[in-house]
Amino acid sequence: MIRYSLICANGHEFESWFASSSAYDTLEAQGHLSCVVCGSAEVQKSLMAPSIARKSNQNTDESHVPAANGDGGAAVKAAQELATVMEKVRAHVEANAEYVGDSFAEEARAIHNKEAEIRQIYGEATLEEARDLIDDGVAVAPLPAPRRKRN
Repeated sequence: MIRYSLICANGHEFESWFASSSAYDTLEAQGHLSCVVCGSAEVQKSLMAPSIARKSNQNTDESHVPAANGDGGAAVKAAQELATVMEKVRAHVEANAEYVGDSFAEEARAIHNKEAEIRQIYGEATLEEARDLIDDGVAVAPLPAPRRKRN
């Protein structure tokens, strides 16, 4: 896994994890990256300090090591809490909405145009389909991905 600091064309800075640097390159080439703040598809890597692993024989007391954001422990705890909330959101949606699979864009548009029964739905959509829905005034939001199991 590799973490990149990213920045969009509108200046929003954020971080994201990727399976590898080539995975990032593939996603970027296919246009699958977007800003978490504004949705801009113009996203690029920004400068970041490398994370260097300690040698096993070095002191592991990190109380004297300042974290990049001032408090690494608090950042880890906040990330864990966010992951828990995201899991609860996903579970709530899955329990209370109808899964429509790959027909999400068509079904959402039909509901918006009052051509289909009004109900809560979730499913799969391409980035282009999601952008078209948003451009047409259809309220959509990405569903948090399930947490990956670690080996």
